[in-house]
Amino acid sequence: MNKEKWEGTLIEYIDGKLDADTRSKVEQELAANEEIRRTYEQLREVISAMDGSKSLDPGANLKNTFNKFLEAEVARQKPLRTISFVPTLYRLAAGVALVMAGIGIGNWINKNQQREDEMLALKKEVQATKQMMLVMMDNQQSASQRIQGVNVALKIEKADDDVVRALVKVMNDDPSSNVRLAALDALSKFRDEPLVRKELIRSLALQKDPVVQIALIQLMVRMKEKGAAKSLEEIINDTESMKAVKDEAYSGLLKLS
Repeated sequence: MNKEKWEGTLIEYIDGKLDADTRSKVEQELAANEEIRRTYEQLREVISAMDGSKSLDPGANLKNTFNKFLEAEVARQKPLRTISFVPTLYRLAAGVALVMAGIGIGNWINKNQQREDEMLALKKEVQATKQMMLVMMDNQQSASQRIQGVNVALKIEKADDDVVRALVKVMNDDPSSNVRLAALDALSKFRDEPLVRKELIRSLALQKDPVVQIALIQLMVRMKEKGAAKSLEEIINDTESMKAVKDEAYSGLLKLS
């Protein structure tokens, strides 16, 4: 009897499925053959461990997966052994399912932990970037440093309200036209955000710097922001508005109409 058949016979012996004559022959072989005895001990430990756990139904999917294998095994086995061997295979299949489930859960936990660690590191990086930006944009810094601070915002993928309001304040109040333009350019990156669109429209009515006014009008046109129409009309009708700004406002109003 080859090793594969011996394993099947030993499983049936452990399960108490053999007739008295076959059982006697197996016991004689166990006493005389060290290799068969070692295989028996290994099988008994595995089956004992499985029997010690809660009985599991491998389920329809797992049974279907093993179906072809079982059919082949049944065809190879003698009729007497076929009936007793199939439940054992299902029990082994359930054991495999438990191992695979354990591996899957372990991998899922590890991936989620890694994702949480990455998100935490990213959050800390964004917070540090925001703090650096706010410090550099302070009015006590030089104009060039304030511009560098504004440019830091370009590295932020999604600006929160604090970043938006800081950039808006610089765009509206900074004494340097270059710094104001840099802030406007940074805000344009986040123009799809409702708060940013609202603040850009509001700034159009507040701005008195012709360079920033023209840049804002051009941005409104690119954004196709019809909400800016009223502010453009006010610029056109304002006697204090420069001709270049009025012309740009008039052109923008026509494009948005």
